[in-house]
Amino acid sequence: MQSDKINLLVTFDKNYIRPFEVMLKSLVTTNAKEMFHVWLLHSEIPIENLQELHEFCSEQRVTLTPIQVDRKIFKYAPISKQYPQEMYYRLLAPLLLPESIEKVLYIDPDILVINSIRPLWEIDLGDNTFAAASHSGVFDLMSDVNRVRLGQEHDYYNSGVILIDLIKARKLVKAEEIFDYVKTHAAELVLPDQDVFNFLYGDDTLQIDDTIWNFDPRYFTAYRLRSNGQCDMDWLMQNTVFLHFCGKKKPWKASYSNRFASLYKHYMNLTFRKTNE
Repeated sequence: MQSDKINLLVTFDKNYIRPFEVMLKSLVTTNAKEMFHVWLLHSEIPIENLQELHEFCSEQRVTLTPIQVDRKIFKYAPISKQYPQEMYYRLLAPLLLPESIEKVLYIDPDILVINSIRPLWEIDLGDNTFAAASHSGVFDLMSDVNRVRLGQEHDYYNSGVILIDLIKARKLVKAEEIFDYVKTHAAELVLPDQDVFNFLYGDDTLQIDDTIWNFDPRYFTAYRLRSNGQCDMDWLMQNTVFLHFCGKKKPWKASYSNRFASLYKHYMNLTFRKTNE
């Protein structure tokens, strides 16, 4: 195994426990030589569910540390069924995680990990505090709209995968600044936490390749066209690390019919087969 443990950050409510378990199973399956410590920021996951999560992570040889966040902190933040309050917690991670942690990799639970994450963990951030991918090359019009909407010049970053230098972030991230922005612009936020991240920290973010680090399966054909055919299924399976199932249609639903449905169902079967025997 690698000598240094990789710190992962996740934030979700009880409705995303099973997707998280599938994500983690895919992670440990494709990164078998790594050691992981998962930090879970949550507010209302019941004790019995936390115990089950501890047991599941232990079976995967992963350390889990839940940290409960007071829901009153984001009482003015816009939320919905698709965008629960927990999504904001990643923004405050530098202030909520122990100071002994110097770096953490945030991953959304609606992700499959199909190759090694070590290259991202070891990437040189330079003067940047964060690293994230933009889908601008796939849908340029939407990226241009987001630039105008937020008054920013940089590409619009997806917040589903973020590498965070916590030493720098503890100096940069101010809770009051986040709260003020959410209160002032609540009516204008389209993808709430993502908009906040891009407005406040986009200039402090290193752009990484979305075909490797934040591949959106909905736009497989667009990726292939953009790469002149190079980014086909064989290339993806050999090179892409994070398959990020963005949007309302999720692969754990019976109605999901994307070409990647079988791959996700495969990892679902690996994850829950033992429990059902």
